[in-house]
Parts: sequence; structure tokens; C-alpha cells
Amino acid sequence: MKENRRALGKGLEELFSSEQVDFNHFEKEIIETTPKNEIVNIPISEIRSNPYQPRVHFDDEALQELAESIKEIGVLEPIIVKKSIKGYELVAGERRTKASRMAGIETIPAIIKEFTDEEMMEIAILENIQREDLSPIEEAQAYKNYMERMEITQEELANKFKKSRSYITNLIGLLNLPKEIQKDVTNKEISMSHARVLSKIEDKDQIIELADRIKREGLSVRDLEAISQDSTIKKRVAIKTKTTTTTTRYRIYENVMREKIGNKVSIKSNKITIPFDSDKDLDRIMEILDIEVGE
Repeated sequence: MKENRRALGKGLEELFSSEQVDFNHFEKEIIETTPKNEIVNIPISEIRSNPYQPRVHFDDEALQELAESIKEIGVLEPIIVKKSIKGYELVAGERRTKASRMAGIETIPAIIKEFTDEEMMEIAILENIQREDLSPIEEAQAYKNYMERMEITQEELANKFKKSRSYITNLIGLLNLPKEIQKDVTNKEISMSHARVLSKIEDKDQIIELADRIKREGLSVRDLEAISQDSTIKKRVAIKTKTTTTTTRYRIYENVMREKIGNKVSIKSNKITIPFDSDKDLDRIMEILDIEVGE
């Protein structure tokens, strides 16, 4: 492990050693520190996806647009790969590689580096949650696999990927949903907020029935929450009551905001602090808060 990390360079060694990681910094560090004569063209036919890639669904229209761009001006930024027994495994650049295949390109510029299985898994998650829009189910499965593989707690996982503990708990809870409901979430027929409420219900038939009502009647999240309070609906997770002191009230506000935004939120000294890890993440937060900024 230490040998591999030293081979990556000091910046990347610090990246993987830190409690929190940033994919944008990771990829930029590799590209900027790699001499141009070490960027080589490799056959696309010899490249396979990162085995820990959580993304199953890709936007075909966006890929086609990228493919057309590649036909005209080529691949501007090299992909990053790991040498395997047969060919190469993708580390970063899944969309560029898929689009290049669609464009009929036979080779692609690449940087070859060595990574451990743990690093490959971490990189796959990071690239998607920090740069792309994974479906909630794909993201949940990725976190669950990482947590089991690395034998870490949800709290440690949340710290590692700059998420709140409640966000991780609620997201992984979606995997308790029946497969057909998970598919509805992936296809955006049921929102993440609706799915979070459904995931707290224990009976599979009741979940399916309520999911049908969401699609058929257009139930709001508030409607669904009210219905789920019925004593005939058995909950998987008990609802805890809280006291009303100022400090506890702030904690409640923090938890609600964390759950909505997905990032840690701190309220103290009459200030609300919301950290973010990239411009894309900031744009996501602004969209969630329904804030528009004029150009």
C-alpha cells in the first residue's frame, strides 16, 4: 500500500491519507504532474470499466453530444487507467471512454497509474458523487459496498465523503425498498423524498400500495407522511421525540437541513454554515434551496 501511494506522488498520498477526499483535486493532481511524454494512446478495445463503478445508467443523449464533440476536436483530457492482467481498468474518464467508442475512435490518450482495490473503489464513488448525478439507488449501493469492503461505520463513511450521518443512513435505507420500487426511484417516477418515507415502512405490500398511490394520485411527501402515521402501518424505524431547548432546536434544524441538502450543516453563534466540496456541489445546494442568481 505505502509503495503504491509513494508512486502516486506526495499530493495523492496526502489525498488518500486524509479523512476527506476530493475527486477533482485527485484527477487534477495526476494530470498536472504527469509529463506529456508519459501520456500514451491506448486501444479503447483493451479498456474495461472500473470493477467498482457504481453507475449503471448513463445519459445516452449527453454521451451522444460528447461523442460528436470528440469526432470534431478529439479527447481533450486524458483518461486515467490501471494496467491489469488483460488490458486496462478505468480509473477516471468513463464518459469520455464510452463517448469515444460511440464516435468510432480506436485509441484514446491515457495516463497509466497503479492503484489498490480499495483506492479503485474509493475513486469510482468519488468520480460519480462529486461530478455526475448517480441515481439514489446507485449511490446507496456504492456506499454500502464501500462500507462493507472497508469495514467502517456509517459515521466514518459520512466523514470520508463529506456527507451528514443522516444523509447516509437515509440513503442506504432505500436499499430496504422492494426492487420494483427501487426501479421507480431510479426512473424518477418516485422522488427521493417519497422513497425515504417509504423506506421506513416494514411491510412490502404496504410499500407497493403506497407507491402506486404516489404515482396514481400524485400524493405529496407531506400527504405520504400523514398516511404513514396510521397505526396499521408498521414502521421499520421508530420516531423519536425531542425536547424543545434552544440547543436541541438548533440540532433539529441542522438535521432537517442536512437531510434536505445532503451536506453537513452547523448552526451556532447566529450563523448557518454549509460546507461544499466543488462548484458543482454548490450549484446543487443552490438548486435544492431554490435560489437563482442572475448572470
